[in-house]
Amino acid sequence: MKAMILSAGYGKRLHPLTLQQPKPLLKIYNETLLSNTIKFLERYGVKKVIINVHYMSDQIINYIKKNKFKLNVEIIKEEKKILDTGGGILNAIKNFDEAFLCINPDTIWNLNYIKELHILEKEFFLKKSKCSMLVVNKQKSFDKNLSGDFNLKNALISRENKNDQQYIYTGLQLINPDLFKGIKKEIFSINEIWDKLIEKKELYGLESNNNFLHVSTFDIYKRLLEKLNIK
Repeated sequence: MKAMILSAGYGKRLHPLTLQQPKPLLKIYNETLLSNTIKFLERYGVKKVIINVHYMSDQIINYIKKNKFKLNVEIIKEEKKILDTGGGILNAIKNFDEAFLCINPDTIWNLNYIKELHILEKEFFLKKSKCSMLVVNKQKSFDKNLSGDFNLKNALISRENKNDQQYIYTGLQLINPDLFKGIKKEIFSINEIWDKLIEKKELYGLESNNNFLHVSTFDIYKRLLEKLNIK
């Protein structure tokens, strides 16, 4: 399986850290968020990864050149403007002729996610899904300011009960590239794709049992470093 790591964003909520470097290059332990994600994909058996870049793109490009990873890494640069999550995937979609993983590097991925990803992949193909995502109950989130994105019932994702949404998107999804056929927009959020699937009851989810550690803001990043005893 191939994968895509979304790495084009500005990381504004992490200022002032991201005034000097892009968010994927922030460190947890001795790993950057990006290298942690790449090595997680390596352990899962991914052979090729596409990384989209825009903000401070040269830093990420140079970082990949200087560090040797076991899988094949290809970078797609969004030159003139950032394309948002949906547009970024669409811009890279020609690289995927079959289902692929799409992953955010700001979650601290660990080996406990491997088993869940295997289950997600199995269910994805059994259901002939167009898109399936890994979600987690917000009670398991280190960042207690996250209010929830979705609800989950019988493996289907919904946005019902907007004032009581219990599940957070972890940053990991499986996508059938056919999902992007016929889209003419250049810049758009992946949420537009998800909402259309939700209307048709075609967006599937799997609940993660892992504690959700996610680099969301400057304050959360500092607190994570303290929690993990990193100086």
